[in-house]
Order: sequence, then C-alpha cells, then structure tokens
Amino acid sequence: MRVVGYVPGAYDMFHVGHLNILRRARERCDYLIVGVVTDEVMLESKGKAPVVPHEERLEIVRALSFVDEAVPDISPDKAVMWHQLHFDVLFKGDDWKGTEKGTRLEAAMAAVGARVVYFPYTKQTSSTLLRQFLLDSA
Repeated sequence: MRVVGYVPGAYDMFHVGHLNILRRARERCDYLIVGVVTDEVMLESKGKAPVVPHEERLEIVRALSFVDEAVPDISPDKAVMWHQLHFDVLFKGDDWKGTEKGTRLEAAMAAVGARVVYFPYTKQTSSTLLRQFLLDSA
C-alpha cells in the first residue's frame, strides 16, 4: 500500500532544520507532499509575516529532489488540507508533541483516518533564531 506523507510548514528562511524534517519524512512515505503555508496563514498562525514571500518559499521547496509535490497550504486547520490531498500521515516537529495544538492536530487527523508522526525539532537552528539574529545585526 502506497503511503502519502504531508509536511506543512512556513519554510521561511529555509535552513537545515527544514531539510532534516523533509528528509526524515521522505524516508517514512512513498510520496511526499509539502504544504508551504501562505503569507496570510503564517500571519494568522504565528502573528508575523514571513521574511521570504510565499512564491519564493514554494519554489525553494519544489526544487528539492526528494519532494514529490509542493502545494500552497491555505489553512491553519490541517483537516482542510487533508480533504484536498488525502494523505496518510502528517509529519511535524516534536515541539508540537504533548501540547494543546499537537493534541488538537492528532484528534483532527485521527477523525479522517490519518496519523501524526513527530520528528526531533532542530533547536540550534530555527527561523525564529535567524530572524532574531538579523534584527540584532541591523
């Protein structure tokens, strides 16, 4: 049975943490779809606009050889994307595991027959840290 994986994310200021989660996801599925959240969804869910515009973030992710498909992620509610793509497993960083938002995500995915798999979050490199570095350097 073919396993379709989905990895939603902002992928703002693409870095090794993004690369790590996408490579790990690819090892766990037969077909990998990456959802790049739109600028509007990022602003709504994280309270800040991205540094890199959506179309450029989408282009970067599409260029990765192990990504089968990259699509705009149009909603903070991942069930919306499941109804569009019908993936089997959603991959997230383990910074969500055991949190209220992680519990809600797991319940939403279970309701449609998908599961959530967590991967270690790359703590030493994040878009938040890069953004702070840029602000401090200005």
